[in-house]
Amino acid sequence: MRGISPRRGAFLLAAGRAALGAAVLVAPEQVTSRWLGEESSKLPVVVDLARSLGVRDLALGIATLKTLDDPAGPLVQAACAVADSVDVLATVLARDALPRKGVYATVVVAGAAAVAGFYFSHRLAHA
Repeated sequence: MRGISPRRGAFLLAAGRAALGAAVLVAPEQVTSRWLGEESSKLPVVVDLARSLGVRDLALGIATLKTLDDPAGPLVQAACAVADSVDVLATVLARDALPRKGVYATVVVAGAAAVAGFYFSHRLAHA
């Protein structure tokens, strides 16, 4: 991750998380259809659960942005990385019931966000 400062990387990751959270709140079926499948994404319970994940990501993104220059910033960044790690784990555990492309995409995107989040958390804590 050379060429980008830990603070800038954490900022971009947080902004992306907040944007994803907002997108899920506005259009939960469209965002979750690739992850959970077209039929599942239309179920009312899935829409409600998707919105809860959207709120989670929006709140975590905003909290990270607000604490970038705060001593609590690395801890908030690590909390985001934990959430991303749990998303990967949950997707892998449910993989037989999910579209293959959605599983791969979620594992790659959430996995990369988790690794980057832990990296930025460590670098910010030791800056």
